Amino acid sequence: MNNTNEILDILSDTYPDAHCELNHRTPFQLLVATILSAQSTDKTVNKVTDRLFIEYPSLEEFLQLSEDVLEKKIKEIGLYRNKAKNILNMCRDLLVRFKGQVPSNMEELVSLPGVGRKTANVVLSNAFGIPAIAVDTHVFRVSNRIGLANSDNVEKTEKQLMQIIPKDKWSKAHHWLIWHGRRICHARKPECHACPIKMYCKTGKII
Repeated sequence: MNNTNEILDILSDTYPDAHCELNHRTPFQLLVATILSAQSTDKTVNKVTDRLFIEYPSLEEFLQLSEDVLEKKIKEIGLYRNKAKNILNMCRDLLVRFKGQVPSNMEELVSLPGVGRKTANVVLSNAFGIPAIAVDTHVFRVSNRIGLANSDNVEKTEKQLMQIIPKDKWSKAHHWLIWHGRRICHARKPECHACPIKMYCKTGKII
């Protein structure tokens, strides 16, 4: 897309404070929070983890949890049973295979239970400062809607975005697109009248 730089500049000016909105203090907490965030809102996840991380702040405490107890702690979150199982299996894997340390590369992260590319990219970017584009539902919708990408799946969208966005902007662009999706470019009723990049958007032009 020829207008990529213009779009990124506008989004940067519109959302200068864009950042990861999942509350965390450590790479481990971010990994847990991101697993919990699948098909759930950051607001709901933060409500749960604000309590959970006080009681169980690190891997050592999580390893003491039973699946039943963790399920009760995260019951407000969608798919909580499956997530509880994945998180505890992930914790055991971290201890046995990585000496309790969250790995800082894609291959090892996605080898953990419950961790896909999106979760891995969130951790790489926000916990370790490694350039990455995590394609969640907002990034997927916004990038394909405005024309930065043209794909019907997240992995192709990620590859397309990595090709057109300068690497030093990957992590920031990820947050700009998320914030734009949450604040203006909604799934059902996008506020095109208030959109600062409407002139470049293939959808906005016809609404």
